[in-house]
Amino acid sequence: MNFLVGQIGPGALRVVWFGVGAIALALGLLGAVLPVLPTTPFVILAAFAFGKSSPQLQALLENSRLFGPVIADWHENGAIATRYKVIAIAMMVSVFGVSLVLSVPLWVLIVQAVCLTGAGMFILSRPGAAA
Repeated sequence: MNFLVGQIGPGALRVVWFGVGAIALALGLLGAVLPVLPTTPFVILAAFAFGKSSPQLQALLENSRLFGPVIADWHENGAIATRYKVIAIAMMVSVFGVSLVLSVPLWVLIVQAVCLTGAGMFILSRPGAAA
């Protein structure tokens, strides 16, 4: 990533990280009210991105009543609450099922299966945390 700093400058890189954080937080907030969108990974990504661009926003997220415990569990233990694991795996299976029903090309199904299996294995390998 340091090679980018020399080309676009540290100020521009902070803007990019801020944009990533803002989009991730928006998706996380949307996921808090929509059961088909996971909240936890987006909030963790937002905290990481804000840490690169705006430590004040990172602190605000880490100290919030809604998102603070999720971020703390991740930072301290790499943990994902069982409830969120179940939701994430269910969504992955649902997306793959929709792809099957829509008869997407075989190569897309293979790529999807590899990516979803990898993501699912990572999620399931994380220790659980209180929801």
